[in-house]
Amino acid sequence: MVVSAKTDPEAFGELYQRNVDRIYSYIYYRVGNITDAEDLTARTFYQALGGIGRYHDQGAPFVAWLYRIAHNLVANHHRAKGRWQLASLDEIEPASKPSDNPSRVAESGERRQALWSAIHRQPEERQRLLILKFADRMSNEEIGEILGRTESSIKSLYFRTLKALRADLEARGW
Repeated sequence: MVVSAKTDPEAFGELYQRNVDRIYSYIYYRVGNITDAEDLTARTFYQALGGIGRYHDQGAPFVAWLYRIAHNLVANHHRAKGRWQLASLDEIEPASKPSDNPSRVAESGERRQALWSAIHRQPEERQRLLILKFADRMSNEEIGEILGRTESSIKSLYFRTLKALRADLEARGW
């Protein structure tokens, strides 16, 4: 399919259809903003289309190349915008129904915010691992191909990451 996509726009369209949701999800969890995620996803595929002629299979799946492009665009995005993200109130979905217990809703929101803060305090590679594992539901083998590591090193990194998250949250009273 990738070989065909180098000369056939319909074949590239098929690659797009197969991978757009995964790439969008990855980007969304990295930027936390629908508008930026859509823009960066479009730019990822635009760059992929422009560079497909130079793409060479090096043993990793094609989607690993797309993730690498997306990762670089997200990194550039964060450098350009700085570390602070502003969110429109229109984009925030209510975490509860009006009938829910307000104290339980508040506690759940605090827990969720504490977890995301702890994840963002992790090194870049660990953040990517968690997003690929939980948001994209990838296997350790697939994650290893994308991150350029063995499956066993991904298992080890995963264990160390969860241990670090737990320690971070416990140190902050969670």
